[in-house]
Order: sequence, then C-alpha cells, then structure tokens
Amino acid sequence: MKNLQTNNHSGFVFEVAKNQLQQTRIFALDIDQPLAENEVLLCVDKFALTANNISYGITGNMLGYWQFFPTDNESEQHKWGRLPVMGFADVVASNCPEIQVGERVWGFMPMSTHLKIVAGNISTNSFADISPCRKGLSPLYSQFNRVKGNPFYLTVNEDYDILVRGLFTTAWLIEDFMFDNQYFGAMQYLITSASSKTSIALAFAIQTRAERPAIGITSNSNKPFVESLGCYDQVISYDDIPQLDPKQASILIDMAGGKQTLAAIHQHFTAKLRYSCRIGATQHTDISIDDNARDDDLPGVKPQFFFAPTQLSKRITDWGGHETLRKMNLSLLDYIDFCRLNIRISHTIDVNELEKVYQQTLAGKADASIGQIISLTAR
Repeated sequence: MKNLQTNNHSGFVFEVAKNQLQQTRIFALDIDQPLAENEVLLCVDKFALTANNISYGITGNMLGYWQFFPTDNESEQHKWGRLPVMGFADVVASNCPEIQVGERVWGFMPMSTHLKIVAGNISTNSFADISPCRKGLSPLYSQFNRVKGNPFYLTVNEDYDILVRGLFTTAWLIEDFMFDNQYFGAMQYLITSASSKTSIALAFAIQTRAERPAIGITSNSNKPFVESLGCYDQVISYDDIPQLDPKQASILIDMAGGKQTLAAIHQHFTAKLRYSCRIGATQHTDISIDDNARDDDLPGVKPQFFFAPTQLSKRITDWGGHETLRKMNLSLLDYIDFCRLNIRISHTIDVNELEKVYQQTLAGKADASIGQIISLTAR
C-alpha cells in the first residue's frame, strides 16, 4: 500500500488502481475548505467490505462505478479510483438549510473518513448527491437514506444492515424478476459463488417464495459452510457440475463470473439453460469484461447482465414506491435475523488492517462466515 501525505488535511480515503486492483494507496482529504451552497460534509462512521465491492472494481469502467467518487487529482483519474461501499455516516457540516448537522444517513460512499456531496432531491426520507460526477448514473446509487425517516431502522441492526442491505436488495430484485417472468420456463436455479453474501441472500429469497429449488455451486473449501446455511436445496462443488441433470430446465445466476465456470454450465445444459444472468465477479482472475462478445459462442441463451434499478423501477410502477419499499424492508428484516445466526461480524478500525482485509477479499480468501465492518474514524 502506497501512502500519500499532504500538509493540510483532516481525513483520508482508500484508493485502488483501476487496472490493477491489488495496488492501493491512502489519499489525503482536505475537508477544511468552506462549503459551497448546498454542500454537505459527511463523516463516514462505518462501512462494509464484501466480494461485491470487488465486483464494482472489475466492472467499474463498463457500469460506471468509478464515476461515483473520482479521485481529487484530475490528472490521476485514469489510474486511481475509489470503490463504492455501503455505510452509515453523520452530517458534520452543512450549507444546506434542509439538512442539519448531526443527521445520520445510510448509502453508497467511498472507503474513507469523510465525503463531501452536493445535496438535492431532498425529502423527509432521503436526499441525493447531485454532484456533476453523478450525471448519467442511476439515481438509486446517489441517494442517502435519512435514518430519522426510516421506520424500519433499528440501531442494533446497523452492522448487518450495511453488510447485506445493498446485496439483499439486488438479490430480492433478481428473484422478483425471475418470478415476474414465470422463471422463463425453468424448473430450478443454479447459483455460482454460493458462499458469497449476494448468493446467500438470493437463496434465502428463493427459499422464502418456495416455488423453485436452488442449487448452490461453490468451492470445495466453502462447501461445508454453504451446506450449513440450510437455504440451498443442494450444494455442489465446481468440479461436480457435469453430474447435474442436463435435461432439467434451469436458470443460471452467475455470481462467480469466471469464463471457465460459465462455459462449463452452458455446455452442460445447452438449450435447457433458459436464462443466464451475470451478476458478480468473485472469480475475478478468470474474467474479462471486454470479452463479452465471446458470450455469443456459448451454447444456449446469451448471458445477460442484471441491472437492479430496472426491475425496481418496474415494481414501483406496478405497486407504488411505498408498497415496494415496504415489501423489500420487511424481507430484509427477516434476512438480517437469518444472518445474525449464520454470519459473525468482525470490526476493523485501523487502515493497515483494512489493507489486509481488502487484499484477502480481493484474493477470494476471506472467511465467508464473517462480515467485515470498517470504521476508519473510530477512536
């Protein structure tokens, strides 16, 4: 990890090299400058780090994740980026009359001590960052939920909330999308990287509806943990893919993203693979986002990237915003109860320890039964 020092700063942010995610640095933040109109300074209290955040880095150029929090040095924006994470933050300075110092919010933020935003689209429940860098991005990722306006907020749930809410929202919408489309005629789910937290959330949502079985596909080392969860109907290793029934119409939810795994499943099920859904990239050493044209060479349906905001917008149209959020939040509370029994929280308050946690997560060596919560401003 490369350390960068400046003479005038009060905070810092953890940055990674966009094309070499193993390379990291600490970039100093100058947070003492006066706030412009509608600017708000957030102090990041805590955030979660999961394999999903690594996926943001791998797909950052294609899906716009690097655009959320560009590095302050414009000449280095081609090289260095700030991975988005889910976290809680407190307003420590505000030049927006509708947002008060002391407010607590939940949302996307960088791995940092502070974040300065331009507040807009303000309601009793949320406000958005309308900084120029957000132009063209989904508004879902620009929103900060105001704790005081969230009837489902519980202080005791905070660590699990930031660990799983974003992942669970994606998983819930994937399951809802498949249900909404009559499962594309498939009779079972195949879920790769079954130990990842998004995959576990998806399996939980599938089990809750109880209309289709889910087969979890994972590494041999993670298989005992995945089996212990009880949310998959069957758990196999990647080596066992050829033993699956190739005549069973299936949906693939590919959280792993590895080319070899994707090809093995397509070649095994061919026309019986009714939908191939690409989500994550936990097998990042075997993925090339620029190789998507080769998907045309795979047997069966062409893999499709899932974009959660599209299904969310459809359900808001179908049900209304209030009812959609109610359904999702009630399901989330049930899932947090499930996670509390199966996932232990580990707290990190030192940036050097963050480097270790990050590298373990990047290498796919993080313990799947542990949720990592980072608090860089803890004293």
